[in-house]
Amino acid sequence: MEALAHAAEAFIGVFRKGGEVYASLVVGIVPTLVALMTAMYFVTRAIGQERVERWAMAASRYALTRYTVFPLIAVFFLTNPMAYTFGRFLPERYKPAFYDAAVSFVHPPLGLFPHINPAELFVWLGIAKGIQERGLPLGPLAVRYFLVGLIVILIRGLLTERLTAYYARQRGLDWVAAPVPASGK
Repeated sequence: MEALAHAAEAFIGVFRKGGEVYASLVVGIVPTLVALMTAMYFVTRAIGQERVERWAMAASRYALTRYTVFPLIAVFFLTNPMAYTFGRFLPERYKPAFYDAAVSFVHPPLGLFPHINPAELFVWLGIAKGIQERGLPLGPLAVRYFLVGLIVILIRGLLTERLTAYYARQRGLDWVAAPVPASGK
């Protein structure tokens, strides 16, 4: 009987912990995201939706810039996790690859731009401490991380773009055509 009571307490404990995590998100990151989204929409409106979309189309016209410059700008200005919303300016067929590139780029620039992902700064600081203990400079390492990060996101973006196209073709999706209405017309 006592084991059953402990099992019941453990079971409900899982949901209590889930509730605590949810509450921390509601008072933590959710308001920040709402404020960032509001600011992004304000800037987009102030600059003009068409201008922003033209810029995004120009910045993402070629795969080289689509998976290097575009995610770099998104991550630099909007930081993690808001940077992923930059994907809204891309055609559907590029969104998965952009997300892959952007999410892969929130760590490499931390040595140069710690504002990009301050929650994960401990990773860079741990590496930096080891480098400093050896008496080596951090600047060259930070630049190398940044450059290697750009190469990695380019490779990931290209690979994800090709995989997305492959699976879309397998499922008969036409990324260029307009979406079919829900009624089937």
